[in-house]
Amino acid sequence: MSENSSLTGQTLAGIGAVLVGAVMAYGATFIPSDAGYAGVGPNALPWLVSVVLMVCGAWLVWEARTGGYRELDAPSGAERGDWPAVAWVIAGIVANASLITTIGFILSCGLCFALAVRGLRIAEGKAAGGVRRSAIDLVTGVAISAPVFWMFTKLLAINLPGLTASGWL
Repeated sequence: MSENSSLTGQTLAGIGAVLVGAVMAYGATFIPSDAGYAGVGPNALPWLVSVVLMVCGAWLVWEARTGGYRELDAPSGAERGDWPAVAWVIAGIVANASLITTIGFILSCGLCFALAVRGLRIAEGKAAGGVRRSAIDLVTGVAISAPVFWMFTKLLAINLPGLTASGWL
C-alpha cells in the first residue's frame, strides 16, 4: 500500500469516527434529560461517549493529516478481510437489535453471542461448528446475559425488554 493511500485511509477512519460520534449525539437529543440519581440523567452517558468519540476522531484526522499515525506497526494477519466471518458478527448484532423487543434481552443477547462467536471462530480458521456447537454457544450467551439482565432490572431498576411480564426472563 502506498503512503498516500495509507494517509487517505487514516483520514477516512478519523472522519468516520467523527461521523459516528455526530450520529450518536443526534440520537442523544431524543433521550430525556430528566435528572436521576445524583443529578445525572439518562442522556449523560450517550452525550459523553459521542463527544469523546468526536474528539478522538478529530485527533485521528489531525494525526493522519500531519504525517500519519505515529509508531504504527506493520499490519499483521491476512492480506484481506474475512468477509464471511464479518457477516456472522454483523448478523449477530442486527439480530440482537431487531429481536430484543420481541424475544427479550436475554435471548437476543444469547443469539448475538452465538452468531458472533461463530464468526470469530471462522476468522481464526477453525470449523464453525455444527448444531451441537451452536447450541452450546447459545446456552453460553444466555448464561452470560441472564445475570446482566437481572442485575440491571432487579438491582439497578433499569428497564430492559423482557420475554415475560414477571421481569425474570
